[in-house]
Amino acid sequence: QVQLVESGGGLVQAGGSLRLSCAASGRTFSNYAMGWFRQAPGKERAFVAAINPSGVITYYADSVKGRFTISRDNAKNTVYLQMNSLKPEDTAVYYCAAGLLTVARASRASNYDDWGQGTQVTVSS
Repeated sequence: QVQLVESGGGLVQAGGSLRLSCAASGRTFSNYAMGWFRQAPGKERAFVAAINPSGVITYYADSVKGRFTISRDNAKNTVYLQMNSLKPEDTAVYYCAAGLLTVARASRASNYDDWGQGTQVTVSS
């Protein structure tokens, strides 16, 4: 099992930026693909971005492509989500997840094994 703790959420105006971090502990972090998902009130959890274990391959939801960047530092057991040009519709609780999967399967939440508790991101208009 991988323990995950997100940080970096907060309140930001539209057009602003935030960087989320997800610190991992437990099993070997560099073996796991990592994903970011988000859940807005009254909506289902939605895929945002994923990165393969080495950090070479990334995959994004169309809604964030060109604005968000996922990266990882395996030496620090941490995955990041840089969010730029934020919009009010980006408001949600953001979760990181770990899974032994290929990026091709990364958009489905049920493919992940471990989840963090989430961090709130609120974008005001």
